[in-house]
Amino acid sequence: MTTVSEITGAVRQLPKRELARFRKWFAEYDAAAWDQQLDRDVTAGRLDKLAREAEREVRAGRATAL
Repeated sequence: MTTVSEITGAVRQLPKRELARFRKWFAEYDAAAWDQQLDRDVTAGRLDKLAREAEREVRAGRATAL
């Protein structure tokens, strides 16, 4: 199994061009993982309380609707 320490060492050794490719890949990978987690949280209702609170703030004039 690869450890974070091993990955860190490998990343540090990448040439600039490969590091740029890795950064791009990782940014896309990380964004997709975050989107999937957000979708799971929405589906499970974990954000419902925050949505209701935001709606109350907008109705009370303490926030602006997007």
